[in-house]
Amino acid sequence: MRSSTLAIVAVLALLAGCGGPATHATADPAASGAGQVPVGAASPALSTPVPSPPDPPSTRPAPATRPAPAHFTTLKPGAKLPSDAQCAAWVRSRPVKENKGVNRQYNQTTGQHVSASLFNGEPAAAVRAIAPRIDGAFTGTTEEILRWAACKWGIDEDIVKAQAAVESWWRQNTQGDQTTDATTCPPNHPVGSTGTCARSWGILQDGYFAADWPGAERSTAMNADVAYAFWRTCYEGYETWLNTVDRGATYAKGDVWGCVGRWFAGRWHTTAAQGYIANVQSYEKQRIWQTANFQQP
Repeated sequence: MRSSTLAIVAVLALLAGCGGPATHATADPAASGAGQVPVGAASPALSTPVPSPPDPPSTRPAPATRPAPAHFTTLKPGAKLPSDAQCAAWVRSRPVKENKGVNRQYNQTTGQHVSASLFNGEPAAAVRAIAPRIDGAFTGTTEEILRWAACKWGIDEDIVKAQAAVESWWRQNTQGDQTTDATTCPPNHPVGSTGTCARSWGILQDGYFAADWPGAERSTAMNADVAYAFWRTCYEGYETWLNTVDRGATYAKGDVWGCVGRWFAGRWHTTAAQGYIANVQSYEKQRIWQTANFQQP
């Protein structure tokens, strides 16, 4: 019994001298044991401590990122809208070929921030919530730009594509709303030989405002950005002035199509607005942007 006890004590002493497992793993399995100090051993006679090898990289999986939506849908009033950068990343993860070659230069031109004067007459809440987000900060193909605007402002992308087809057949060089009033002509676009100048420009036919010029003319993304900023302003319920003018119904937030019609008519569900809504809905149903006659690469 005594001899067995002595044997056990001897074994334990031997193990204590050899040391236990290393306190840090090494980052490189091939260098196992390098730089490690065994537990219980005397410190090396060095003027500075021996650094411990680094911990191995974490094996914890990186947080999952939200996959790009296959289709951008309408977000309810008050919803948190995605950022420019998030929408750009989502859109670029699903590239779309160019089908409007005339837009190439416009599509590679970014826009600008706007002043609050773009929303003159709107409530202060609209100015604070909407104006700072406008910048036209995206480049891509024409359809990618329209998808980016749909994502950024929380409107179904098929409505955007259909409305842009009604307004311009997706051509950023489109000019409309001719006027003889020279005081309303954009800079460097005076009344011409026809006695008129264009008041509306681009893929969504933005009306000329000093606050969004020249971006709305030169940049497809800026033009779409401004158009759907106004749509969102209407959709959020900020445009209460629509109840103070001729209207076909009582204005209220959350009416997707009412705000589409307001872009054309400047009024709420009037005959003119309803006719425009019907045209956009017809193009949406046809998916006109996918038809052969629409392709102009």
